[in-house]
Amino acid sequence: MKFRIITLISACLMLPALAAAHHSFQATYDMDSLIEIRGKLVQMNFRNPHSSVMVMAPDKDGNMQRWGVEWGGASLLMRQGLTRTSFKPGDEVVITGQPSREATDYRMRMESILRSSDGFGWGFDEDQTFD
Repeated sequence: MKFRIITLISACLMLPALAAAHHSFQATYDMDSLIEIRGKLVQMNFRNPHSSVMVMAPDKDGNMQRWGVEWGGASLLMRQGLTRTSFKPGDEVVITGQPSREATDYRMRMESILRSSDGFGWGFDEDQTFD
């Protein structure tokens, strides 16, 4: 019985560390670089633990690619004033962020997003960040 209690307490104490370590941005993205893509939003996934958008935008050679852009979780974004309909497929957007360490992945970690048609955006205010 004593062993079960110790095991249970140990497991509970480890849960926060395991949740925080589900992946490392530094391992996936070049945190020392910042790139910008301009294109058409084709999909928005508003969920936890990370939201994401898919954007058709040219690569550095001008070839159209489907970019996957990782964003903050839906609960955090909602506290910052966004909803699942803040951006919609078809929106022309400008996104800045850290590129994938593997250039051919066409992925990035979002720093900011701006809708070209009306200037609505996220990531330009001090409280609009995620870790």
